[in-house]
Amino acid sequence: MIKHHPPSPEPLHRTIARFGDVTVLVVGDFILDRFVSGVIERISPEAPIPVLHGRGETLNMGGAGNVVSNIVSLGAAAIPVSVIGADQAGNNLMRMLGEIGVDTDGLLQRSDRMTSSKSRFSALNQQVLRFDEEEIKPLSSAERAKLIDHFQATLGRADIVILSDYGKGILLDGVAGELIAICRDAGKPVLVDPKGRDYARYAGATAVTPNRKELGEAVGRKVFGDDEIVAAARDLIAAHDFEFIVATRSEKGMSVVSAEDARHISTQAREVFDVSGAGDTVIASFALSLAAGADRVHAAVIANAAGGVVVGKRGTARLNVEELSGALFRSHGPTGHQDAILDFNAASRMVAAWKEEGLTVGFTNGCFDILHAGHVSLLHAARSQCDRLVLGLNSDASVHRLKGPGRPVNNQHDRACVLAALASVDAVVVFEEDTPLKLIEALLPDILVKGADYTIETVVGADVVQKAGGRVVLVDLVAGKSTTNTIGKLRAAN
Repeated sequence: MIKHHPPSPEPLHRTIARFGDVTVLVVGDFILDRFVSGVIERISPEAPIPVLHGRGETLNMGGAGNVVSNIVSLGAAAIPVSVIGADQAGNNLMRMLGEIGVDTDGLLQRSDRMTSSKSRFSALNQQVLRFDEEEIKPLSSAERAKLIDHFQATLGRADIVILSDYGKGILLDGVAGELIAICRDAGKPVLVDPKGRDYARYAGATAVTPNRKELGEAVGRKVFGDDEIVAAARDLIAAHDFEFIVATRSEKGMSVVSAEDARHISTQAREVFDVSGAGDTVIASFALSLAAGADRVHAAVIANAAGGVVVGKRGTARLNVEELSGALFRSHGPTGHQDAILDFNAASRMVAAWKEEGLTVGFTNGCFDILHAGHVSLLHAARSQCDRLVLGLNSDASVHRLKGPGRPVNNQHDRACVLAALASVDAVVVFEEDTPLKLIEALLPDILVKGADYTIETVVGADVVQKAGGRVVLVDLVAGKSTTNTIGKLRAAN
């Protein structure tokens, strides 16, 4: 029987907010990804092949480099440790790592080693050829000794370790096992993005993150359904002493399996442009979430959302916190309940992510002390004006100053929870001031909504929104419905 973990009381956005405090040590195969775009207008006179007229090229970090890139773009710190060539591809990798502020002291460049490079040629966004330049060979004894020394010297600064195995040689011949043993002795969790069929080389790792096909290859049989995924994962856990396995399942999401329980997380339907590097994004975001305090199921929820973002991008992609926050809110639908209750900074990131997606953001505010039909009607009307609605909620202290003794009837936590559960509300932000002006200035919503008992001139923040190109909407209220009237009726009844 498959057990399901109960929802964590810790909202996912708070986990993401702690990414900036995390440091990840990344060891593995660093690859240079080259993307050449062009157009095909004729066939070569020399052979029956198309002629690609180049229109431009970009360079990205692939393999373990893409893991590092994702970690940094999500606001965390990464320490890369590996051996690469003293060649043009290796120099490009060192330059790009330096440009994103990564310390490259742990990358050893050797003239007798070739940096793996993959060139992808595309016409009209369709890949027509891939050209690989690489030499697969294990580390020499001297290279191995230096890599291990640097790993041990930097491990103390790391919260978690990722081994990114692309089969190019860095983790061959027992290197992975030696690093895992060092991590276990130091009490550091270590995650492995595996390669090949022999998972004995990763024995003792905290977790491995194979895709469905790799999981089947590792156990020597095809796996498809939930039960088959769980059985295969548990075979590997028993054989190699893993704590758990995270199996990515393409359009079906991912499964988190331990010896005791399992959880299957559905993915969000998205248009897929390119899966290049999606596994790198998944393991990077999963590791950050674990190190930031999430349990493994919620870490997988975050990683699942992250993978969904990057497959919608072309090329080896990375994502940022705003994109990840937006994906998580999409996956939870319009009501994330407690996850939809945001602080000032999280709300700013969330609104920025929505705007980046081209969504219109609305804003309204109030005390909402005792929720009634007038409130619900107002919020429904407000949500009909926009793609996402943020509700600014007066704090308890603010309500007390505005409404007097005995108010609020319901505290701000209870009010926020009730409002966050409404289908018309996408996010709730509590503000301490008497007016939401500071919040409006920070969020700059596209649409500001208030009741028709106001005029545009008396709506707080109207000038700010209009100056930024937004508009103010006044909606009709339900006659006779107010918290004050409700309280009056209760007092009269007593």
